[in-house]
Amino acid sequence: MTRNLLFKSIFVVALVVLVGYAAFPPSEKVILGLDLRGGIHLVLEVQTDTAIQGELSEMKRRLVNLLQDSDIPLTSERVADDLTIRLVVSNTDVKTRAMAKLVEETKDFDILATELKGEEWELKISLKSAQDKRLRDQSVRQALETIRNRVDELGVAEPTIQRVGMTGNRILVQLPGVVDPERAKMIIGRTAMLQLRLLKEEAATKEELLDKHNGKIPPESEILRIAPPRASEKKEDNYAIVERDVIVSGADLEDARLGHDEFNMPAVDFRLTRKAGTVFGKFTETHINERLAIVLDNRVESAPSIRTRISTNGQITGNFTVQDADDLAVILRAGALPATVKYLEERTVGPSLGLDSIKKGALSALLGGALVALFMLFYYRLSGLVANFALGLDLILLVGCLSLSGAALTLPGIAGIILTLGMAVDANVLIFERIKEDRRAGKTIRASIQGGFKRAFLTIVDANVTTLIAAVVLFQFGTGPVRGFAVTLILGILASMFTALFVSKIIFEIAITKFNIKRLSI
Repeated sequence: MTRNLLFKSIFVVALVVLVGYAAFPPSEKVILGLDLRGGIHLVLEVQTDTAIQGELSEMKRRLVNLLQDSDIPLTSERVADDLTIRLVVSNTDVKTRAMAKLVEETKDFDILATELKGEEWELKISLKSAQDKRLRDQSVRQALETIRNRVDELGVAEPTIQRVGMTGNRILVQLPGVVDPERAKMIIGRTAMLQLRLLKEEAATKEELLDKHNGKIPPESEILRIAPPRASEKKEDNYAIVERDVIVSGADLEDARLGHDEFNMPAVDFRLTRKAGTVFGKFTETHINERLAIVLDNRVESAPSIRTRISTNGQITGNFTVQDADDLAVILRAGALPATVKYLEERTVGPSLGLDSIKKGALSALLGGALVALFMLFYYRLSGLVANFALGLDLILLVGCLSLSGAALTLPGIAGIILTLGMAVDANVLIFERIKEDRRAGKTIRASIQGGFKRAFLTIVDANVTTLIAAVVLFQFGTGPVRGFAVTLILGILASMFTALFVSKIIFEIAITKFNIKRLSI
């Protein structure tokens, strides 16, 4: 055996041993996908418009405060449905002064002044396209991270949480072993925007509040629903006038845990950061005997009276069960979503169905592989044995690569394995037929083998590379099962090309060089 052939043989043996060790035992090393293990498959769409709406609302508040501090009056101010800020001023002089102030504060915005009826002017403020795109992308990335944090809090083993497409606003979530889709959807998709604000008035109905103020909401305030306290027999929500200014928000939370209120009912205890605690302490110190609105997703969950100075610790009470309070604590710890989400696809797979899929998938793979191996032995005899050996190595390499890469094996993935095994055999068939042609032309065994591999090489590479390109596209743009199929197809193609073009050739060269075979059985 030549030195070059020896090195090749050692390389193949070392590679197979290494990969085989990584894949053994397959039941422990290979991660099963959702359709084999059971669980929940969700595809979410981040409503990026709501993130832009929130950014514009915050920007409007800052601009209004800026103009008021500069004694520039506004006739009206709002965030329009077309995602622009609309400020109306009374005349041209005020418009000129307002524009001078706004230009300094709106570098990422475009401002368009339009004359209305009379002397009024409307200032239309919109995000520049580059900034709009950046904020939308940022909201999806932030939503992805928040969802990942929430799932981690749930303790789900080996979840799949990924963005679908490089610039899309869809997120794929797969939770193996989870069988309660409603709870999972609530924890994953709830916005959970926590705010601590000052509550000014409360009444049984919204109309009653408006009547007290001549049908108009007081400036810098809004009306929100307020849930009845647990000790009350009233089941309907009350309404409250709440100041718009947010004292502290969910971003200022340091921790949130399941606790109990004064009636020993489930509640959520939270702790603020030191910086937020200082701000909150000063606020509560100057608002003794007033009511604090604990607002969650634009609903007042509780409204305790401020009896003394409060710094970092607080409590959210409400009509919670233990599970509800614990889930809310999980959501708050993970952070609020930057935008609302919409569920586009939901699929639940039971564990029993997954086990049945494993059994049937394994049976089909074994049966298909056995039939292919028998055909190769019957038709190509000893050369078929070489092909079957390469086929076995192909399977070991494929399973090992699955294990090392951490990719999940899905039911379509099993189909991809069966397909790649067939393609591996197809490559050997092409090589053997070329060798047959050279033998019929009267060439020696060594020349026939070298010529067969050389002539089949481009055909095999061409067929596999085109399939590989299609598999990469499926992996890039597909979701769930489609990606599972693409993963095994990609790994299988690479493994089959290696075994067919490299390993099989080494076996033939050893047979000729070491054992001096004079007659080739094909």
